[in-house]
Amino acid sequence: MQPYYNLQIPSIDHHCFNIPSTAPLATPSMAAALSFIIGFIGNIISILVFASPIKTFLQVVKKKSTENYKSIPYITTLLSTSLWTFYGLLKPGGLLVWTVNGAGVIFQFIYVTLFLIYAPKHLKVKTAKLVGILNVGFVGLVIAVTLLALHGSVRLTFVGVLCAGLTVGMYASPLSAMRSVIKTKSVEFMPFFLSFFLFLNAAIWSAYAVLVQDFFIGVPNAVGVLLGSAQLILYAVYKNKSNIISTKSTEKMEKEGCAHLVKGIIQMQAFHEDDEEALKNRSLNKGTSLPKPPVNRQYSSQRLLKTFSLNPYEVQSNWAHVDDLENGEKIHP
Repeated sequence: MQPYYNLQIPSIDHHCFNIPSTAPLATPSMAAALSFIIGFIGNIISILVFASPIKTFLQVVKKKSTENYKSIPYITTLLSTSLWTFYGLLKPGGLLVWTVNGAGVIFQFIYVTLFLIYAPKHLKVKTAKLVGILNVGFVGLVIAVTLLALHGSVRLTFVGVLCAGLTVGMYASPLSAMRSVIKTKSVEFMPFFLSFFLFLNAAIWSAYAVLVQDFFIGVPNAVGVLLGSAQLILYAVYKNKSNIISTKSTEKMEKEGCAHLVKGIIQMQAFHEDDEEALKNRSLNKGTSLPKPPVNRQYSSQRLLKTFSLNPYEVQSNWAHVDDLENGEKIHP
């Protein structure tokens, strides 16, 4: 029996076929470029937010007084930007984080310095104490603990948690203003552009955090997006109501003003008629054909002008004084 011939079937070389592989939707280089662009836009918006109090402090310098302004917002923002700058220096690839927050440190340092120069003495002392405790003592302690007691990724986690907590607190600070808007039905104390730019700033940095996969940047800015959206919704709801309330208040003031004016005219006419009647009676009693004009003419214009500003008791006392002068009596002080 003849053996079967060994038939060798050639193996198929897959490299002979030009089958295109599925390309990734976004390469790491594309993601890095996109994150840089978004981070750069975030830098611009954040610097605009940091620069927004410039007009306020120009007035402070001009008047050489801080008036009723508070130093707490600028001290806490200086603390937050200082820690975020340190976080950006610790984080690999954190260039856009430390640059924008470094600019924030410069702005806030100038604001706090101007506040220390132009604030009243008691506020100056209080502000100096807060700056020493928070911006010098606390920041120095965080840097010392991070560099001396912590190692590796724990450093970034420690500083990131502190930064995220401070940022959430800052985004939550307008809650009192939102409460006032709901209570008064007026958006007077919640400026639209400030709320809008804070919302836009939080949205941009949230997108940046997603691209670079940074939890500590993403969480507080997501909270900022939610609170910023709530502020814009409140503004849209109560803006028209604020205008209606303002119009009604103006109309009420105008009506009250008109009523006060009419009342004053009536009182003036009544006093004038009484004055003429008194003069006629005195003339008849004295048997003269004409009243004495000098004293009356001297004081008549003053009496008419004072009628609007004096209350009834003052009007009566003033007129009694004039009557005594007309009768020739000497008034001693």
